[in-house]
Amino acid sequence: CRLASSFEIQMTVQVLMVGEKPSIASSIADILARGKCNTRKGIGTPVHEFHGTFQGRPAFIKVTSVAGHVYSINFPPQYQNWDSTDPLTLFSAPTKREESTPGSQIPKHLRKEAKGCDYVVLWLDCDREGENICFEVIDSIKDKINQPQRRGEKQFLRARFSSVTGPDITRALANLVDPNLNEARSVDARQELDLKVGVAFTRFQTRYFQGKYGNLDASLVSYGPCQTPTLGFCVDRHVAITTFSPQPFWTIVPSISGTRFEWERGRVFEHEAGMLFEHIVASAKNAHVLSVTQKEGSKPRPLPLNTVDLMKVCSSQLKIGPHYAMQLAERLYIHGHISYPRTESTVYPEHFDLVGTLKIQRNSSLWGDYVDSLLQKGIQPPKKGHDAGDHPPITPMDLVQPNDVGADEWRVYEYICRHFIATVSPDSKFYKTKVMIDIGGETFKASGKRIISPGFTLIMPWLSQKDEQISDFKDKTSYPVGDVTLHEGKTSPPDYLTEAELISLMEKHGIGTDASIAVHINNICVRNYVRLDANTRTLIPTHLGIALVNGYHKIDPDLVLPTVRSHIEKQIDSIARGVATFDDVVQHSLENFLRKFEYFIANIAKMDQLFEASFTPLASTGGSSLKTKCGLCKRYMRFIPMKPSRLYCPTCEETYNLPQNGAIKLNKERTCPLDNFELVLFSLGSGAKCYSLCPFCYNHPTLEGMKRGSGCNECPHPTCQHGVAHYGICECPECEEGTLVLDINSAPKWRADCNLCKYLIHLPEGAHMIKPHPTGDVCADCGALQLVVDFHKDKNPLKTGSTVHTGCIRCDEVLSNLVTDGHSRSRHPMFSSRGRGRG
Repeated sequence: CRLASSFEIQMTVQVLMVGEKPSIASSIADILARGKCNTRKGIGTPVHEFHGTFQGRPAFIKVTSVAGHVYSINFPPQYQNWDSTDPLTLFSAPTKREESTPGSQIPKHLRKEAKGCDYVVLWLDCDREGENICFEVIDSIKDKINQPQRRGEKQFLRARFSSVTGPDITRALANLVDPNLNEARSVDARQELDLKVGVAFTRFQTRYFQGKYGNLDASLVSYGPCQTPTLGFCVDRHVAITTFSPQPFWTIVPSISGTRFEWERGRVFEHEAGMLFEHIVASAKNAHVLSVTQKEGSKPRPLPLNTVDLMKVCSSQLKIGPHYAMQLAERLYIHGHISYPRTESTVYPEHFDLVGTLKIQRNSSLWGDYVDSLLQKGIQPPKKGHDAGDHPPITPMDLVQPNDVGADEWRVYEYICRHFIATVSPDSKFYKTKVMIDIGGETFKASGKRIISPGFTLIMPWLSQKDEQISDFKDKTSYPVGDVTLHEGKTSPPDYLTEAELISLMEKHGIGTDASIAVHINNICVRNYVRLDANTRTLIPTHLGIALVNGYHKIDPDLVLPTVRSHIEKQIDSIARGVATFDDVVQHSLENFLRKFEYFIANIAKMDQLFEASFTPLASTGGSSLKTKCGLCKRYMRFIPMKPSRLYCPTCEETYNLPQNGAIKLNKERTCPLDNFELVLFSLGSGAKCYSLCPFCYNHPTLEGMKRGSGCNECPHPTCQHGVAHYGICECPECEEGTLVLDINSAPKWRADCNLCKYLIHLPEGAHMIKPHPTGDVCADCGALQLVVDFHKDKNPLKTGSTVHTGCIRCDEVLSNLVTDGHSRSRHPMFSSRGRGRG
């Protein structure tokens, strides 16, 4: 459709609508504009424009989005150096907001789009995190929108919706509310507490233990107020397993008329007692029926589905981990296939259209016939569960065929559909018969079951029940005793926790939220605290995880027990409900953790004793044959290849971290001009990114603008012969922030890599040498560094007979035709760019 003229825009109100993700913004615009909108590229995310009405007035509407949180919190630069900052000071340190994704320029994008608008409608996810993002958006643009047309008029309005469907979006727009500042501040409180407490403990632990042990298989020894109690549950189960002592037991199993009976006494733990009871029962000739009871029973249909139950089912039945399961559910929601997947509620709102939602599934090839039959007979009202006041239970919102989505998305969608249909289906019903008998003064029981109506198990067949046949016994009648067996068994330890069991424990103890539980479980896996068995979905603690948890127990059990975090969550909830203030909760919690941290530091030796028993001291670690000189003592350092790979100087007793997940090699004894440390090469693999780094600069950057973890390809020192000032060619066309740096170690397959992103270009292959112009000359047209290329005589493109050529890879006709994109091997439209970028 056409764009509005400037005159038309002046006659109408302008409305900016902001969604949480570009795909949601696109769906909302498509619904409200009935598919007739214009889409253009914004600074950060796409913008969809159309004419419509807003609160009864003609409106020009723009729909755009953020990309999750606009801002995150961090410490100011003076607190980010691990060496110069005492972790104790972090508890009282200030924090600052910074852009979550600087490359996306979301704040700048929002301010540009908000300029001249009269109203802002916030379509963020309807949970506390979404509420927090609402105020991040408001803070970004409140000074850019027009002054209110009427005094006291509300210009920032909140849309509350549970699915990205036409009816729900239309209803939300007609019932806009105020954004909830209390809920937003509760998220601010959790972010500040987790940052300060987590970073303080993590920095101290990491520095202390990585400097002592060579085979410590973790790049970070982290602590988290939620992560650590989560790990604690897994280690507690491990301790229960390893300390379990099996006990033999004996039980009596008699057979009467072909039916085996269960001993009411259960079992005995002394063999002599078991033999005595076996003799008594076997000596009796008859079994006397004490009672025969028959009654109708039922297996209830499931409660409506919430987030926690979805994660547990995905793990235990679909073998999909909770973190990945929530990613799949999020995709289904974004495309309008299901309702919002983060909810604690297991009860539908009073006026929820159950029949209309069910009718959508009539055309399914898998369960359409069952749905038709259910609609004809009449649906059952869903069972009443917990109403958390957030979102309705997770529900299918449209019909999806298996080929419409990915294989894993389909499995999650199929379960959500079957679960919903089951909630409005009849219960599964059966007749249960229970027989009690007496043999020689001992009581035994047996039970049978006959299915009357399968009910909801027709749509959830994995929950179906089978008939359990027993003989036909008459009350007050005697029957001859058949075989009598003394069965011997042994008690067995519990199994390791499954993901589903861990989720239940976290929910029970208030560890995390429905939105964060999966993240905490994923964290303890990726940080090598537990190992996930993909077949059983059980979580098995590693040596590191066990040592950490047992160490916390020896120093301060509160650090690992769920009670402290549960208390904090209750305090944070009180902020959301408006009964406590942000300042009071944060100050009280930080004071409490500061005392615990001081005590932890003073008693770290107790945890260290456990580490000594599990890991090898660094001084005893042989390392590898790779040796590089320390710039302080001029002696060789040891390379420790076990994760996290690092260098250790036994003379200075100092440890230097290195980049992970790549190969470390010597760099021809080149040294850093700043500190005399020998450089090493880090490579991501054959044909992949490779760069030099100074071990000291990498860990202790001294130059302004050079951050911790930087290689020589980011070193801005003007006289360094290994830095970006010497080898930087031009700005990266992909990220537009980094610099393409010549990789002098890539011969004969010469290339240049971006020092900030993964982009690379291939330079003329097979050249004898490619090097920067000896005097640093740059291109007069674009400012890129000129390169000197010495071509191989068999691959010489020059017509002059010479093999040496100097030129710019973007403007020089010879070189520009020989440069290809590192991803596609085709030419990149970089040659219209200008400048050398920044280091």
